[in-house]
Amino acid sequence: MHDDKTTTMRAMVLETIGKPLTLQSLPIPEPTDHQLRLKVLTCGICRTDLHVVDGELADPQVPMIPGHQIVGEVVKKGQAVSAAIRLGDHVGVPWLGGSCGHCEACRQNRENLCDHAVYTGYQIYGGFAEYCVADARYCFPIPTAYSPTQAAPLLCAGLIGYRAFKKTGAGKHIGFYGFGSAAHILTQLAVYLKRSVYAFTRPNDHHTQSFARSLGAVWVGGSDQSPPRLLDAAIIFAPDGALLPQALQHVKKGGTVVCAGIHMSDIPSFPYRYLWGERQIVSVANLTRQDGEEFLALAPKVPINTNVTIYPLQQTNQALDDLRAGRFDGSAVIKVL
Repeated sequence: MHDDKTTTMRAMVLETIGKPLTLQSLPIPEPTDHQLRLKVLTCGICRTDLHVVDGELADPQVPMIPGHQIVGEVVKKGQAVSAAIRLGDHVGVPWLGGSCGHCEACRQNRENLCDHAVYTGYQIYGGFAEYCVADARYCFPIPTAYSPTQAAPLLCAGLIGYRAFKKTGAGKHIGFYGFGSAAHILTQLAVYLKRSVYAFTRPNDHHTQSFARSLGAVWVGGSDQSPPRLLDAAIIFAPDGALLPQALQHVKKGGTVVCAGIHMSDIPSFPYRYLWGERQIVSVANLTRQDGEEFLALAPKVPINTNVTIYPLQQTNQALDDLRAGRFDGSAVIKVL
């Protein structure tokens, strides 16, 4: 813990793409006019963090402190921050760290498509540290029903997963390909909304299949299996392009396949008949603040309970490795303070 005179903090820093993060001592950042200084309480681990560390996203800023599912306590405010945000408040910092506010996308409330947007843990120092700064206009109040540990996965797995879920429209029978943090959150939302979830996991991953079934999935199986009926829609969370032709074959005419990740391996060629019948393929990019407001208001009503594995800050590399290997159910969270 730090007192008011402390000027440095511990942080897990990405110095070289493809290499483990290193624990360093860095100056505690100072907020600018629109920013908050946050004492980081927790930060969720996300597959996007892996894509950043592994160099699968273009032009990351390095050195970088990754981490973009941040729950922090407000300890200092910039001069232009709203009086509604008070010292001691718990706020959440998502992937979208800022947008230009005046381009065509921003004017149409599609700030997730802004060409000049900046992202937490990618261009802005993130939450694998004891302190961070964040633009108050892109932060969310944490619902009082959630502890910092339980809230962290809602800020990306939940928010961007929710945006992907909205792309399925009124579909009643929805497939989830890859059953990690986002899918375990959205299964609870889908059940609450009286939708049926069909969970596709790694072949023969009986442990994850049991976990999916415990959350209310009506059918579980490997990604190499066929569901018992055609689906209205499917969401692909796993970054495996080979899943897209498989999902298309399991979606009925007029159905939608949603690619929810920020990165996916190359999609293999497939016969046009898989797509024919007015099936659609859509992608999800980032999130809007409206997504955050909607989802964080909805989550306590379900209520969504996040299944969390906790790691201390100095074990962030282990958490990333465990995510890569699928060694935990649901979500992983770095507990900082």
